[in-house]
Amino acid sequence: MGDFRLRVFVSVAKNMSFTKAAKELYLSQPAISKHIHELEEQYKVRLFDRIGSQIQLTHEGEVLREHAIRILDAYKELAFEMNLLTQTYEGELRLGASSTLSQYIIPSIIGGFLKKFPDIKLSLLSGNTQEIEKALLSGQIDLGIVEGEHFESGVNYSPYIKDELVIVTHTKSKYASLEEITVDEFCKLPVVLREYGSGTMQVLSRALDAHQKKISSLNLILTLGNTESIKTFLSSGNAISVVSIRSILRELKNGDFKIIDCPELDLERFFYFVQKQGFASKNEQLFIRYAESYKREL
Repeated sequence: MGDFRLRVFVSVAKNMSFTKAAKELYLSQPAISKHIHELEEQYKVRLFDRIGSQIQLTHEGEVLREHAIRILDAYKELAFEMNLLTQTYEGELRLGASSTLSQYIIPSIIGGFLKKFPDIKLSLLSGNTQEIEKALLSGQIDLGIVEGEHFESGVNYSPYIKDELVIVTHTKSKYASLEEITVDEFCKLPVVLREYGSGTMQVLSRALDAHQKKISSLNLILTLGNTESIKTFLSSGNAISVVSIRSILRELKNGDFKIIDCPELDLERFFYFVQKQGFASKNEQLFIRYAESYKREL
């Protein structure tokens, strides 16, 4: 269901390439060009500009992309809801989620899921990213959601939602006067971080690698097993940390914490669904589809 031309357009806009979109959608490049041309004819606008061998979205293309994504998401949600009317769901689903997800994101998704599917018995295991991946491979859980980019053999990773890590300190800290710092300055400040094996540590390590620096380059004074412990520590000491923006929304709103910008560090990441490669159960697929329909509220 849905306008296939919009799917083609979104794929081209995402990849910024007609060739890559053709591979992604299993179409010929002329077919991709035809669909884009038909959209341009329909709306009487130009959607892409060519600059040498590259393409970029026009202003009109940007507007269409925003609407197209919402429309395609609505079609997915409609198909999901209509499919529920003809099927019965029961049984068990064992979930695993890394700490940030299990504390700040997954509970609200689970609450809605259990209201809609009360006959499914659901359990949740919390741990860091590596622990959740190991639990999946050992058969302890059926489906995981993790942060970071630690790719294990035998595991299928599907991106879910984007997240951003931020450098943060308490507003009563002596570092609260800082607005923006360099990577070198960041490495000198006393920092408390999540433990090794966490998604946060993985993303930060990758960001530092881009500047030929390691975690060992940091003035690391303490590692803790969860973000709530880090927030408590920051409230009583002079230090900084790196945490998910989603974990400190309340503290930012209340004026307890502040973000220190470091433009040189790329701290964006995705949360991923993780499954064993091969067969996915009906309930696994159901939870993923429900979480996808819910993510616009996150």
